[in-house]
Amino acid sequence: MLRLSLLRHAKSSWKNPGMADIDRSLSSRGRVAAPVMGDAIAERGMVPDLVLCSSARRTRETLDLASQAWEPPPAVEYREELYHAAPDTLLDIVREQMPETKHLMLIGHNPGFHLFGFDLIGRGPKHARERLGEKFPTCGLLVADFAVGEWADIRYGTGELSLFLVPADLGLTPSPIDP
Repeated sequence: MLRLSLLRHAKSSWKNPGMADIDRSLSSRGRVAAPVMGDAIAERGMVPDLVLCSSARRTRETLDLASQAWEPPPAVEYREELYHAAPDTLLDIVREQMPETKHLMLIGHNPGFHLFGFDLIGRGPKHARERLGEKFPTCGLLVADFAVGEWADIRYGTGELSLFLVPADLGLTPSPIDP
């Protein structure tokens, strides 16, 4: 069995609207949510073996804050092709992984993550699948299990949704003003 986690970056800042999108940092809300989500991942025993992280600043900051509680720390690779990747690109990235990796985490962006995650899931708790269909919020986490031995064998609709966790589930609520 292989496990794939998708962690969407935490809330980013729009303080500087002229800044290139790839260079945007986390907002104060994102800096709070990322370590809380990281703790939740550790507490649930869902620390990955390998993290592939988008090269965008906000994804790198999300990883840095979320992974503080992860033991042992996973191997990390920063991948430019994860920046705003489409679902088929994400599937190609997943399929190229080596079988030694049993739990892979991608850290990236919507709308690709939302579409990819929803298309992967074929089974799992109905209420969680319905929530995923509605929205994949910032710092949201999807964990899917696949009854295959090779990443190359993963197909759309074959994943079982093990967890769909969002910051609101952990008591974090959006602030009315978040720079």
